[in-house]
Amino acid sequence: MNLSPRINLSPRTGLSVEFVGATADIPEALWDACFPPPLEGRWWYQALERCGVDDQFTFRYGLITQDGQAVGVLPAFVMDVPISLVAPEAALPLFTIPGRLFPSLLRQRTLFAGSPCSDEGRLGLLPGVDRRAALLAGQDALEREARRQRATMIVWKDFPDAAYAGDFAWLAQRRRLFSMPSFPGAVVTLPSSRKEDYFAQLKGSRRHNLKKKLRHSAEAVEIDVEVAQRPGPALLDAVFGLFWQTYENASIRFERLNRRFFDLLAAEPVSHFVLLRERGSGDLVAFMLCFALGDLVINKFIGIDYARPEEWLLYFRLWEAALDWSLGRGAAAIQSGQTGYAPKIEIGHALTPMSNHARHRNWLVHRIYAAVAGAITWSTLDADLARYVKAHPDQGNRLAITPTHT
Repeated sequence: MNLSPRINLSPRTGLSVEFVGATADIPEALWDACFPPPLEGRWWYQALERCGVDDQFTFRYGLITQDGQAVGVLPAFVMDVPISLVAPEAALPLFTIPGRLFPSLLRQRTLFAGSPCSDEGRLGLLPGVDRRAALLAGQDALEREARRQRATMIVWKDFPDAAYAGDFAWLAQRRRLFSMPSFPGAVVTLPSSRKEDYFAQLKGSRRHNLKKKLRHSAEAVEIDVEVAQRPGPALLDAVFGLFWQTYENASIRFERLNRRFFDLLAAEPVSHFVLLRERGSGDLVAFMLCFALGDLVINKFIGIDYARPEEWLLYFRLWEAALDWSLGRGAAAIQSGQTGYAPKIEIGHALTPMSNHARHRNWLVHRIYAAVAGAITWSTLDADLARYVKAHPDQGNRLAITPTHT
């Protein structure tokens, strides 16, 4: 198959999508061409596939072809989603009471286009391929795959509005989708390699508060910073222990990652571990796993020792260490993902709107979900976001997404 990224294709040429079960079933050159930096590429999907989370997910990959040529990749996965995460709170008794007799009612089998714990959904295409035609072919293939997987719900997960909103509005008119806001992403733009310029772009009160917290933390504890690649087993054990503490303290848990996943990611050249150690003992007290992808740094996972005194303010010391490292390598931005918005906003992250676009195979349930989606805003998703919208009503109202089609 011709994998040339310079292919010039007519948007009127038909596209087809066939789902396969492994990253290796799709040519590596196509992965590289469709998911170049700063996107998480084949290595990311391969790590998820190999780490042993098949009790939670069934991974699928849509190979997109046009006239016999491979032109794109549509990552997908199947998950039995707890109904408590998707049904409105008032409707939960409708599921939980009969669920005592029929446990399958407590989980909704869902086919997602996207990836678990990926910050953004993406449809990978070679240049010149008509994206709307590919989305239409992808939706039709997802519906066929949902029937094979016995999934009742199809969701395009966490697609950024800036790049995809118009395309999904077009698709919704043709395939009866509804849209709802997802948890936004968070990104800090770095105007230069100078730390002073990062601080200068912060709002005055935030700049003052951040410097104050960093000063108080430095007075409370002496910290040594290290940035490591390919850490050994003992260090990875300590890293995963801190990650698990943070996971246990999280209010929202979509996936449950394991130690093997960290082994696989640690072997990748893009992976860098920002490590904080308490100087007196040498104990690891915080870490951040960062992916260096071109001029973007992705702050992917963090872990903090919650047993340490609160006055150590480890989150802010960890951010400063990652910031220093990112500036040193000439990064233009740091992307920090979803949830945990209050401290991210405090240190200068801007919020980037993303949406889920969905269709339920049962027309009545679809209409109910679409109506519920119309009431979802950032304020209803998260308490930190509600406070943000209240403080920035014009911005928050402009960025909240209502269904495009029901």
